[in-house]
Amino acid sequence: MIKYWLMKSEPGCYSIDDLAAEDNQITPWDGVRNYQARNFMKNDMELGDMVLFYHSVKNPSVVGLAEVVRESYPDFTAWNPDDPHFDPKSPEDNPRWFMVDVKFVEKFSNPLPLKFLRTVKGLEGMELLRKGSRLSVMPVSGGEFEIICKIARES
Repeated sequence: MIKYWLMKSEPGCYSIDDLAAEDNQITPWDGVRNYQARNFMKNDMELGDMVLFYHSVKNPSVVGLAEVVRESYPDFTAWNPDDPHFDPKSPEDNPRWFMVDVKFVEKFSNPLPLKFLRTVKGLEGMELLRKGSRLSVMPVSGGEFEIICKIARES
């Protein structure tokens, strides 16, 4: 059964356009350094799961869709001292951090801003809309996913 997720990225760091421009439109979702978000990727994400791609910080909005195309494996950026996500407490023989690969599916014609999403009936319980919710990877219900896709495709 397909599960649904929301993954946040700062567009100045990595945007939906960056994903669309990748070879085969696939990238490892690296650099996650929150245990709960890591656990979602490590333990719960599966091939074929669908992802709402969310641009955070500047004009926070859901901007498109991606698909999980490789299940969890160790985040190799943790082992590179020159990488901003380096973690000396994550040895290769006992990795602390994990990632999945995602593939570009669609860029929405019109981004769906956070402020707008707060007004949409059916999204009242969405984790993204909870005060203080800061996870970069979070589950989304099938109903929430359908509502967002329907609105995005109608606008």
